[in-house]
Amino acid sequence: MSVRLDVAGFIKERVGLFKELTSERLQQLARGSRVVSFEAGEAIMHRGEEATHFGVILGGAVACQGGDGEPLAEIKTGETFAELSLMSSSPLLADFVAQSPCEILLIPVSLFQSLIVAEPAAVHRISRTIADRMKMLMTDPVKAAALRESDDPYGLRLKGDRREKILVINCGSSSLKYSFYDTGDESCHAHGSIERIGLDGTRLKHQGPKGEIKRKLENLAFSGAFEKMTAELAAEKTGVIGSAGEVSVVVHRVVHGGEKFTEGALLNDELIVEIEKLSPLAPLHNPVMLAGIKEMRRLYPAIPHVAVFDTAFHHTLPPYAYLYGLPYELYEKKGIRRYGFHGSSHSYVALRTAQYLKRRPNELRIVSCHLGNGSSLCAIDHGRSVDTSMGFTPLEGLVMGTRCGDLDPGVTGFLERDDGLTSVQIDGILNKKSGLLGLSGVSSDMREVLTAAEQGNRRAIVALKTFCYRVRKYIGAYVASLGGLDALVFTGGIGQGSAVVRTLALQGLECMGIGLDEARNNAAHEFGEVSRITTDDSKVTVLVVPADEERMLAREALRTLSRSYITQVLETQKRQPFLVEVSAHHIHLTQEHVETLFGKGHQLTKHADLSQPGQYACKEQLAVVGPKGRIERVRILGPARKYTQVEIAMTEQFKLGVVPPIRESGDIADSLGCTLESETGRVSIDRGVICAWRHLHMSPEDALRYGVRDKSIVRVRITGDRELVFGDVLVRVDPNFKLAMHIDTDEANAANIGGKGVHGFIEGIQNE
Repeated sequence: MSVRLDVAGFIKERVGLFKELTSERLQQLARGSRVVSFEAGEAIMHRGEEATHFGVILGGAVACQGGDGEPLAEIKTGETFAELSLMSSSPLLADFVAQSPCEILLIPVSLFQSLIVAEPAAVHRISRTIADRMKMLMTDPVKAAALRESDDPYGLRLKGDRREKILVINCGSSSLKYSFYDTGDESCHAHGSIERIGLDGTRLKHQGPKGEIKRKLENLAFSGAFEKMTAELAAEKTGVIGSAGEVSVVVHRVVHGGEKFTEGALLNDELIVEIEKLSPLAPLHNPVMLAGIKEMRRLYPAIPHVAVFDTAFHHTLPPYAYLYGLPYELYEKKGIRRYGFHGSSHSYVALRTAQYLKRRPNELRIVSCHLGNGSSLCAIDHGRSVDTSMGFTPLEGLVMGTRCGDLDPGVTGFLERDDGLTSVQIDGILNKKSGLLGLSGVSSDMREVLTAAEQGNRRAIVALKTFCYRVRKYIGAYVASLGGLDALVFTGGIGQGSAVVRTLALQGLECMGIGLDEARNNAAHEFGEVSRITTDDSKVTVLVVPADEERMLAREALRTLSRSYITQVLETQKRQPFLVEVSAHHIHLTQEHVETLFGKGHQLTKHADLSQPGQYACKEQLAVVGPKGRIERVRILGPARKYTQVEIAMTEQFKLGVVPPIRESGDIADSLGCTLESETGRVSIDRGVICAWRHLHMSPEDALRYGVRDKSIVRVRITGDRELVFGDVLVRVDPNFKLAMHIDTDEANAANIGGKGVHGFIEGIQNE
């Protein structure tokens, strides 16, 4: 029998995983997968990459290797690999290399999730395989150590289910910026721009692997600009593709996504209508970008188009950070609130900073300074945006190129009354005639303002100082909001390009642990690698990070495509509900604190089992004491933990007089402390008080069945007296977990959820 001629028959007979699949599903799986031959020593999959395929060995043998080439395991004919990475948020932990000439069936993630995961018996076999292999590897310290390092733990490489040629589009009022990425060949990336579209002096700039070109163009409309871009990408001397037909996905930056769009979305006619409804929130940006979307869909009608929203990264802002002091009905009825922008840039900065510091993104407190013609700061707490300087529109916050930034709203009423200006005229002043341009009278370009300031131009000096003072003021505010700082990062044209601006913005911040090294600051290149500009003994690390928003847009597009592939799976799983439980305030104690509070040798006493296996409510209870007040009779949960932790509801923070962060259980770094009291003892902790991030427990089998991974963020639809959807739900995967969602008491009360029998369904995936 030729394996190539009858893949379905071979895997049905030889691979236990597929024994329960119907003939129809086996044929569908075989048609959608690839059989690839590898020579001995040839790499099949690389450690550090996201798993894009599930591997089945049809003939030969594959070696699983650590980063140093250390052999970890041998996988033979009829066995499978890459299971663990398909169910977790981690990239591949090992290299898979052909040990002998072999043939591999590579099954795309989309088929793996839609055809295999739907079979409970198959899921059980996969989970058992993972458990057996991990148990075998972890018993060998050398092999276990070889698995711990990854070449791309921060997910900055562009990888998808298949090779993609991605075109990223960013439309301005008279400009078009574009980037091209080939996930199969990083040397083929290209970037370009067409400026002054519809005006005299139109010019094109294109940079790719064959070099850089600049040329003048005749006056043309946007439709002509898109055609010139396509022609340049396919040109013999400068191009990176043979023809426009090679592009497999187009990505569009959209400035405003409102509250509706919290992740990238596949574009269709209905979605475009929804984006059009948001145009009043970003009148200078969304209409132009919508025109670009419609034109590109006309030019590329047969491939997916993805919208990525500037506002999406900031959907984690807490209400106290995004609400204005206006009548609440203006938020409810009009959506007037802080949304924030530059989300792709701030998200990229957080990842690159973690990569540079060799730390996890969700254990850092970062202030990101995106400084350019449009500028904003963002406070990032353990990977989540918790405050940002731009607001309802991109006008609020810092002084910018032509935008005024923060302004007393009374100024607009004064101009209307005193000068008789209309709202349109006032809007033009605030958005187009203010900022560096309005203050200096020289230019909106910081480089020209700096030149004028060096020549003694008084207004240019004032404009420069005003710009830097506003940055410094926001840095101080965000250090206060974060309760400390690990890293401060400059990015964007000004943030990267101006050592003077960085110096002035950081002056006087030594009290916050920032020690600037002027030599390093002056040596930081405008468009180079990540540069540290603080002294070796500085308590806070300050970095200059080259901006790469386009890469983040392409990355989010790949994730959006991956999410779309499992829509069918989620639709099926909506018929399989899970229990929603209310997690009341509680305490986890270390054994040391157990004995301090209840006596030497004391063991926690079980009161009742909890839904999660091995966990139980204890008979012991404590009082939690804060600066303002106390909460009595808070139950301890067992068994004893490595760290003492107190989880309270949002409303209880006022009773205690503390404002704890919203965190994943166990993430207590930089959190607040309190005092715990029993009848016989007292313990003061300097950290450990948190409000728990709403979360969904599940086993690896559940994760595979639902098509999600550990640390995925999902939306959950909940039944009850009134149906509602909770967003920003963290998925937590562990072999010992039982499927259940936990929300705190306040959220349950607000949703009128009480007692037992309330169920939830995964509505969609926000982020992976």
